[in-house]
Amino acid sequence: MSMFRLLIAFALGSSLVTQNAAADGAVVVRAIEGGFEDVRERVVFAVQSQGLVVDHTSRVGNMLERTGKDLGATTRVFGDAEVLEFCSALVSRRMVEADPQLLAFCPYGIAVYTLPGEPQTTYVSYRRLVTNLVSPEQKAVLEQVESLLETIVEEASM
Repeated sequence: MSMFRLLIAFALGSSLVTQNAAADGAVVVRAIEGGFEDVRERVVFAVQSQGLVVDHTSRVGNMLERTGKDLGATTRVFGDAEVLEFCSALVSRRMVEADPQLLAFCPYGIAVYTLPGEPQTTYVSYRRLVTNLVSPEQKAVLEQVESLLETIVEEASM
């Protein structure tokens, strides 16, 4: 078995891809065995291995925990939760040349989170960008963005 196939087999064996039925396939979610900090660092490394830099980290879990108390919410939604944001000059340039309105998809984001009571399962997710409402040119360039996001998530899963 080639090293590539071995790595893919390991990745598939150690993670599970799920779709959120409520989101109608709008979000790709992968469950990865490992604690939040470890998986988060793997995602950062996977972004960097594509020659990209995480420009911003949105600490959504902390914000929801903090504001939940003010709103009277008692349910803890996440153990930890962050959204890592980054961009690719090459892919983004292609995207906005296809249609300047696609700038709304920048920056790209990958969410990393755990659920209460599941500290050794970390979820990594991203929004699907390709829909039936785009032209063939838009669809082609948004597929490149999704391919980049999937590559990063695959690498972080290994």
